[in-house]
Amino acid sequence: CSRCNVLTVEHLNVIVVGAGLSGIAAGHYLNTECPWADYAILEAREAMGGTWDLFRYPGLRSDSDMFTLGYSFRPWDGAKAIADGDSILNYVRETAAEEGIDGKIRYGHRIVAANWSTENARWTVQVERSGSDDPTTLTCDFLFSCTGYYRYDHGYTPDFPGMDSFGGTVVHPQHWPDDLDVAGKRVVVIGSGATAITLIPSLARDAEHVTMLQRTPSYVASLPAINPLADRARRWLPAKVSGPVVRWAFALGTLGSYKLSRWRPAVVKKALRREAARRLPDGYDLDTHFNPPYDPWDQRLCVVPDGDLFAAISDGSASVVTDHVETFTETGIRLKSGDELEADIVVTATGLELLFAGGMELSVDGEPLDLPSKLTYKGMMLEDVPNLALAIGYTNASWTLKAELTCQYVCRILNHLRDTGLRQATPRNRDASITAAPLLGLTSGYITRASDRFPQQGSRFPWQVHQSYLRDYRALRMSDVVDEAMEFSNRRSPSRPLSGRLDTARAAPAGRSGSDSVPVDA
Repeated sequence: CSRCNVLTVEHLNVIVVGAGLSGIAAGHYLNTECPWADYAILEAREAMGGTWDLFRYPGLRSDSDMFTLGYSFRPWDGAKAIADGDSILNYVRETAAEEGIDGKIRYGHRIVAANWSTENARWTVQVERSGSDDPTTLTCDFLFSCTGYYRYDHGYTPDFPGMDSFGGTVVHPQHWPDDLDVAGKRVVVIGSGATAITLIPSLARDAEHVTMLQRTPSYVASLPAINPLADRARRWLPAKVSGPVVRWAFALGTLGSYKLSRWRPAVVKKALRREAARRLPDGYDLDTHFNPPYDPWDQRLCVVPDGDLFAAISDGSASVVTDHVETFTETGIRLKSGDELEADIVVTATGLELLFAGGMELSVDGEPLDLPSKLTYKGMMLEDVPNLALAIGYTNASWTLKAELTCQYVCRILNHLRDTGLRQATPRNRDASITAAPLLGLTSGYITRASDRFPQQGSRFPWQVHQSYLRDYRALRMSDVVDEAMEFSNRRSPSRPLSGRLDTARAAPAGRSGSDSVPVDA
């Protein structure tokens, strides 16, 4: 304002952070369940798709079936149950375009800080915009983080001795060069997780040879790339029926497999070993290379479509070495056993780094949040933090299953606030006997390295994270949003009439027709 010391700041009902699988799901449910809400999706990068746009390494594919990784409101209709990265990215983009969600995305907008004001019942969000040196400020009634928990600017690479002396190329899968040519090259992939196991069959088609160098084996399960039962169901049943039927069948099947792994690990170990032995050459050393020292699902189980990893090992284009890196040399890697692996290219598939809520600094009434001291409510909100939700998917099943339940629950909270004239939803733990445990519950290195920087889960409901779609379905879809742990408060002033927002007064700033704005003292 040129005549007063007031700065106009755009206000929204909801700010969604991230335009990946979860962010697009949030857009869908806001469109359908809260059509009154003004919202925007802020995406730090310049493209939609999150993980599926960021990662471009060869062979990138889902490690969950697409019938549950896809959306319930737009069932996956592709042929493959385990789909490639490009197909998943196109699916996300098409979903956003069909519903106009893509028009809600603001690219190059990275939230660096957000502060909740109890007095004003809103978040003030500080945003850095790519291509601009001037940060901008937005306010919102509700902040919904759909960033996942991977750090996007770099992955994790141990400080291996001698890396500077290596005469070949070292690449991390998170930053795969478009022009990297592996044809006729000797490739060593360090790692045994989902990324390494995905990379190796693809690289083996062109490379002279690919070696998977692992410190510790992983459990590997072979699944059909095209599931015959899902294929028949979609052929015989109408789409409105086959979509939910197939989705529930796969969700329950995955949950049953996980439960069996926890209750009878020896049974699952035996089945996985028998399948690996069937697909590998006679006499293959399973005890060394495919016999992890932990139980199934202590770490995430790796899936290979049609046993492609086993096929690459069987035809000799790939091999597995179980050992430790002593040092890089000029021509490869020397192992602690004394053996040396010659290499032209080394791929450090050594893991990812985790980053909570996209790295934004969160505070409540000016007090910075101590995240490790907070419990998570129903795996989606933080203790004593108002009007903030987090889409955190399952570690033992499809990410989207939990993300969609979270999106639906957020919309129920928003509608409850609007209907009751209240402005604040805050989880409160009033049970002093609740004890804390790590949030994600796996022993994988990328999780344990970051556990001291993440919030925690509690020992009992609603603070405990079950990693169970059935239990979460009951807790998030079939229960009331009003419970003993959720405090609804901060009544709207009667002088503020209700329009399309939780707390409103609509004024469109110049150049932003249809947006809300509020005056803030400069």
